[in-house]
Amino acid sequence: MSYKEILEKSKLEFDKIFKFLEGELAKIRTSRASPSLVEDIEVSAFGSKFPLKQLGAISTSSTNQITIQPWDTSYIEPIEKAISQSGLGMSLAVDKNLIRLNLPQLTEEYRHVLAKTLGEKVENSRQIIRRAREDAWNKIQAMEKAKEISEDDKFRGKDELQKVVEEYNEKIKNLVEKKKNEIT
Repeated sequence: MSYKEILEKSKLEFDKIFKFLEGELAKIRTSRASPSLVEDIEVSAFGSKFPLKQLGAISTSSTNQITIQPWDTSYIEPIEKAISQSGLGMSLAVDKNLIRLNLPQLTEEYRHVLAKTLGEKVENSRQIIRRAREDAWNKIQAMEKAKEISEDDKFRGKDELQKVVEEYNEKIKNLVEKKKNEIT
């Protein structure tokens, strides 16, 4: 095993962290309605919990409205209950076999709350990246101690690892800038 293999494994780990953060940020409400706001809400139906996206078609009919068409009308009541308990602050209307969710306008105060939530999620992701970098660095150092790689390779690995971490931090920074612009 070489330090490059450790770097490749670290890149895969960083990719997972970045993709997870992207998904989490997609769930943060912006000024536009998006199916990602509700698709992972857990709905209790038939004694089990299902993500909303498994129980119906979710779409946006306008910039501030999400429509849900359940696959079966028996899902309407559990979906209503799950959405009302989700704390998203949407008004809900049932129209025969269609559920309409209307998003209220974002207030300045709520925008600050969203920005704070965004900051917390980003900081958590950066902490996970730091831990993954630390693990990779420890493995590289252990390889050098075990004489599996040279001291030069150890420092090359450290430099390359730092470049990869900076690259992912830059990707996160760009993602956050985009999301902040959507919120404000």
